Amino acid sequence: MGNRRRSDAALPRPEYWALNRNPTSIEVMTLTEQIKARAQELGFELVGVTPAEGSPTIRLYEKWLENGYAGKMEYLEKHLPLKRDPRNCLPEAKSVISLAINYFTLNPADALVENPERGQISRYAWGDDYHEVIRAKLRELAEFIDETGGKKLKQKICVDTGPIIERDYAQKAGIGWIGKNTNFINWQSGSWHFLAELLVSIELEYDWELPQGSCGTCTLCIEACPTDAIVAPNVLDSRLCISYLTIELKDSIPTELRPKMGNLIFGCDICQEVCPWNSKATPSTEPGFSPREENIAPKLLSLMNMTQAEFSKRFKNSPIKRAKRRGFLRNVAVALGNWGNRRAVPALKRALNDNESLVREHAAWALGVIGGESARKALITRLAVESEAQVIREIGDAMRGMI
Repeated sequence: MGNRRRSDAALPRPEYWALNRNPTSIEVMTLTEQIKARAQELGFELVGVTPAEGSPTIRLYEKWLENGYAGKMEYLEKHLPLKRDPRNCLPEAKSVISLAINYFTLNPADALVENPERGQISRYAWGDDYHEVIRAKLRELAEFIDETGGKKLKQKICVDTGPIIERDYAQKAGIGWIGKNTNFINWQSGSWHFLAELLVSIELEYDWELPQGSCGTCTLCIEACPTDAIVAPNVLDSRLCISYLTIELKDSIPTELRPKMGNLIFGCDICQEVCPWNSKATPSTEPGFSPREENIAPKLLSLMNMTQAEFSKRFKNSPIKRAKRRGFLRNVAVALGNWGNRRAVPALKRALNDNESLVREHAAWALGVIGGESARKALITRLAVESEAQVIREIGDAMRGMI
């Protein structure tokens, strides 16, 4: 990992014998080196170790919250005290092991993903739920540390749901930097990574290198964002971000943003797709990240009228379940409106009778955008029986806007 400054810990750091590539010789490996080697065996391409101390950018994060950029993700404010210092999550923590695992798999044909009658799902959600895949690997790594160190340590596993400002520690460890699109970027493998951390109650050898590479003068991600969510380099307004709108937002999508979402129905990868550092991305070897065929540009009409049982079965062990059926069908309705094809009217008419008012509301908007006599009649029929004020307003707006 380049030049390192060893910890000044008073605790002993045991050394272990390991065979190198030449089976006739041996080399001494420290516990830290063994941990890194084992992590890479488990599939983590990037590993760095830093002291468990306060976040270096916590004030910037606090300012971000103060500006309202978190939108309705109240849990971020709730977790702020814990995020100030990893020792607030694990008081015994001495070191933070930062890890990154590649989830890039393939590039579908442009003709497929750009087809407006198909929906786009963010690459990270094509396969199994990464939380479970990564937690299983981190549990193995934690067990390895205990076994190799010869004693039971206090450890805490963190995959992005944990209250850790993970990009800070990954950048501090020198395994990458935080790009203008706010994603973690590595100079060799780009930004298609999941980050994770393991807090441990032992001092290890720390990495002090500055990360190689930078965004330089490039602003492609800022220019490409359909909703102008990157309001300044390294500053994202979640309220405008399509990933937030389609996953984290549980309410209505602001009307003015719906046309800008195109056929994106779960997440958005645009700022990563245009990033030059991703031009040489190589496929992940993790089977759990292998795409499920039905998650790559699915036909919108096959999704619009899914029942709860069908949704649960189709997206079992998938990150897509985070949006829940109501949120996912809301997104599909918006995409159908953006498609603008009257072939979508029958599915949207059925959606006007959905049990979820959120689905009915966005189906009404889509019918208003598509227009036509059949769409108008469906809206009038629903208006006669609708009881939810927000849906009634949406139907009224849709009818007024129809040609």
